Amino acid sequence: MQPIRPAGWQKPKGYSDGMVAELGVRGGRIVFVAGQIGWLPGDGDGGRFETDDFVGQARQTFANIVAVLAAAGARPEHIGRLTWYVTDKREFLARQAELGEAYRAVMGRHFPAMAVVQVTALIEERAKVEIEATAVVPQ
Repeated sequence: MQPIRPAGWQKPKGYSDGMVAELGVRGGRIVFVAGQIGWLPGDGDGGRFETDDFVGQARQTFANIVAVLAAAGARPEHIGRLTWYVTDKREFLARQAELGEAYRAVMGRHFPAMAVVQVTALIEERAKVEIEATAVVPQ
């Protein structure tokens, strides 16, 4: 297993932004993307939220997932699973059309298996959504 960190991202404390596992004889890789939230990840602005809007944070979360995938040589169409953690299921359900637009703008028209879980809070106080991903990259 090899850790992944996109260029220019600050080093996380106590975890990796992602991990890559080689699939051995058949080739290919599995990419595990750590839970991403809707803040700016870079060294200069890293850890800063540009918005408290749920859909705005989701859009940045998708962009952060794509950046980790790219650092591993993967793309959104390689994602096999997404797990969403949201702090307000009512807002998630009420804003499905906007979320779909944001998703397609960043991730394209690839729709992997997904689970959505409502949580009481996320570790980062301002975060409204956290998403983790697993991708399978062919040889």
